[in-house]
Amino acid sequence: MKDMIVIKGAKENNLKNISLTIPKNKLVVITGPSGSGKSTLALDTLQRESQRQFMESMGMPTDGFSKPKVDSMIGLSPSISVGQHVTNRNPRSTVGTVTDMYTYLRLIYEKLGERTCPNCQTTILPTLDKEATEEKTANFKEYIQCHNCDHRLEKLTRSHFSYNTLEGACPTCSGLGYVTDIHLASVFKENLSLKEGAVAIGMWNGSYGEYQRQIIKAASEHYGITYDENLPLKDFSGEQRDLLYYGVESDIFSAHFPDVKPPKSVGKGKFEGILTGMRRRYEEKGGSASSGEAAYFYSQPCSDCHGKRLNKESREVLVAGTSITDVSDYSLEAMHAWLIDLQQSLGSEDVVIVESFLHDLISKVKRIIHVGLGYLSMDRQTITLSGGEAQRLRLASILGSGLTGVLYILDEPTAGLHPKDTKGLVTIMKQLRDLGNTVLVIEHDVDVMKEADHIIDIGPGAGINGGTVVGAGTLLELIKQPESVTGAFLRDKPVLHENHRQGSGEQLTIHNATKHNLQDVTVSIPLGCLVSVTGVSGSGKSTLIFDVLAAGENGVYQGCEKITGFKSIDKVITVNQSALSRMQRSNVATYTDAFTNIRNLFASLPEAKENKLKPKDFSFNTTGGRCENCQGLGFVAVNMYFSADIEIPCPVCHGSRFKENILQVTYKGNSISDILDMSIEESLPIFDDHKKLYPIVQLLNEIGLGYLKWGQSLTTLSGGEGQRLKLAKELNKPANKSTLYLLDEPSTGLHPRDVKQLLLLLNRLVDAGNTVIVVEHNSDVIRASDWVIDLGPEGGSAGGRIIAEGTPEEITNEKASHTGAFLDIQ
Repeated sequence: MKDMIVIKGAKENNLKNISLTIPKNKLVVITGPSGSGKSTLALDTLQRESQRQFMESMGMPTDGFSKPKVDSMIGLSPSISVGQHVTNRNPRSTVGTVTDMYTYLRLIYEKLGERTCPNCQTTILPTLDKEATEEKTANFKEYIQCHNCDHRLEKLTRSHFSYNTLEGACPTCSGLGYVTDIHLASVFKENLSLKEGAVAIGMWNGSYGEYQRQIIKAASEHYGITYDENLPLKDFSGEQRDLLYYGVESDIFSAHFPDVKPPKSVGKGKFEGILTGMRRRYEEKGGSASSGEAAYFYSQPCSDCHGKRLNKESREVLVAGTSITDVSDYSLEAMHAWLIDLQQSLGSEDVVIVESFLHDLISKVKRIIHVGLGYLSMDRQTITLSGGEAQRLRLASILGSGLTGVLYILDEPTAGLHPKDTKGLVTIMKQLRDLGNTVLVIEHDVDVMKEADHIIDIGPGAGINGGTVVGAGTLLELIKQPESVTGAFLRDKPVLHENHRQGSGEQLTIHNATKHNLQDVTVSIPLGCLVSVTGVSGSGKSTLIFDVLAAGENGVYQGCEKITGFKSIDKVITVNQSALSRMQRSNVATYTDAFTNIRNLFASLPEAKENKLKPKDFSFNTTGGRCENCQGLGFVAVNMYFSADIEIPCPVCHGSRFKENILQVTYKGNSISDILDMSIEESLPIFDDHKKLYPIVQLLNEIGLGYLKWGQSLTTLSGGEGQRLKLAKELNKPANKSTLYLLDEPSTGLHPRDVKQLLLLLNRLVDAGNTVIVVEHNSDVIRASDWVIDLGPEGGSAGGRIIAEGTPEEITNEKASHTGAFLDIQ
């Protein structure tokens, strides 16, 4: 059994005492319905025990490192898990910086970069021993002299090609490539006076606006400026407008009154200025939407570097006739071709200088292209990557390490990947396997299953209805196994939805979109329909919907000429793959507002009233009834020094979160802690007679989230689970007349069986008079759509065009559409 991982009696979470063997040095897929126990088996059992055993073998303390609930595990290897969460939220982090490709490129430009002498316009070659001379100064700067006119220039090093250093960054935008500005037409209404509402931002409504006008009046009196709150904004003088915009302490306003000291108190006219205050609040919140100001801000390329990030001198250095900023903008496929041409054109002297890191850079780029990310550019911000893209980027980097004897656990690496590109990803996983590693993949994609050496099917349902092995073997063997949930799906042929909605007759039209790789796209989207926007990875789908359409709601058009048809939309709700919350205290119960009703219910019970307990006493987020040792979290963190902190159950409340007297209050035999530990599905009979709670519980169960526990932290949810939870919350709110929902691959993380539940939710939204636009690769969702807009034909610069529009049947007839080829409509 040395070639097997043997698991006996696994009982973690919903696993029902399962025993199984997993072949080593193979490509193994774990599949099954959402919530069936796949992640519990792979991550919470295999990964955690592998880490624990590794630390134990290294002599590191494992106290408190909770052993998973399993009788025994034999044959484990050191493990590396590659998840989908994008952890790096720094806007300065790019594909090039996180993979170190940009470091190699900077070295190439340091060693081979040619520049022009600003004095005589002669080309200065980088190799100092040719004709130029070098000089060092006391402050560590190095200088070279032009061999033609002896003009002295600072020697450019790799730091001068980094936008994260003072030497290299554009001074105007500090290396970000863009500057943020306020859309004045959205903030100020020129035809109105201050009293009539010339300041359109929400906080100026009502008493706050009246209070601010009094401060402006006092400031005007202080400076001797005429104040008339009935004067239309368009008739304001320069002094009046600068006071309103920038406030009394700004240089712009002070220039009008250089000899007048500004007022020292608000009562005497210390007015901050509308735009000054907006920018302060926006920056304090880090530019997040929660600042309330974000909707009025828009980004535009830096007027100095035009989005290139580097200063002028660094931008003008050339290698093979190309600047480093241009190479960074290339797709990785185009960059690979440029690197090969460079390698072949180098003379013998230059080859010696750059050979090692040029070779390494070419290898890195090639691996990333193989995982289907050739459309990305090095300059692409990591914050804009989907979970699947981030995972595949890391996977490509791992392959370069050359490690063997490792257990790699991958969480749905095909997320966000068009079926056309799956083959390249499978090739990478097989290369990892062939190096002598075990590759364990949590996956629903049939094309990956076809290539797997072994498949483990967990089910048959989710939560308490899952947790058993219902099938094992190859794909063909699963199809023949009657208990296999995945096999049952594969035995069914795709269903054709013939009754497509015609919509309301109205439409949204995006005119001449050019953002990123969109090539002057004009497209109309029918309202009152379920619309899928499809295309290969990098074809421009997300750019069109989330960067162009979503940004146009407030009349601020980014990357397009205009968008018409918003008058037919009451509200726009964008539901993307980003985490619902990064706070561990936020859980399913608090997010859906169910916990408010649950706390009120417990506070209304006779025993609670006798002890004068209030709803806040049943909250784990406030002092009172919660356990103060863990502050209501149910666990405490243990510092592991050389590795990430781990969490162990609180030794005082033993994970219950509450004090003993709170736990004594029960509803139908369950304490508040029992409810939080319960799945949504399990709570259905408990709340069946509760008027406010039952509809919430029923809806969450209907859309396939019944396996989630009420107390489950939002930080543990997949992108797809988070999206469906957010949609369910929206469905529970009073309905608007016409809402536009924009969804980013809501099928992510869903077993094909569960896609039917997702479609039930989406169709409920559309049937209620709303419009749902999904960016999707899932064939079942696309087939069920009323209208499809297919972009392509390829990714990056080879994409960005509309390839086909129409019903799913019409898309299949378009030979240029990669999506149509995978729809399999009979």
